Amino acid sequence: MSDPCTAFKTAIEDKDVDAAVALFAVDAVFNSPVVHKPYRGREALRVILGAVVQVFSDFRYTGEYAGERGHVLEFAATVGDRELQGVDILRAGDGGELVELTVLVRPYSAATVLREQMAALLT
Repeated sequence: MSDPCTAFKTAIEDKDVDAAVALFAVDAVFNSPVVHKPYRGREALRVILGAVVQVFSDFRYTGEYAGERGHVLEFAATVGDRELQGVDILRAGDGGELVELTVLVRPYSAATVLREQMAALLT
């Protein structure tokens, strides 16, 4: 099996939400950049990533940092009329599946537009 972090990067670049979600444990945790409570499970992750690929335009990974138990993927995108920078922090479990995804974004003005557009899709 290939590295799940590399496979996640490829799936997101290809906008293949199903392939990305399949890399996660059933009880995976997603930590949102705009919601304080974590989302749990693959289905929640599928809905969120599906909305993200609609909201972000000109999405591209710009950097990559590997550690013993995880990976950080730096990205840039446009949301609405705002340029956005962020990171996907991926943590792998003992079995090789991804168990956690934390997303951080900046600047605040772009995060605000992201929150508004995601809320419109998810409610």
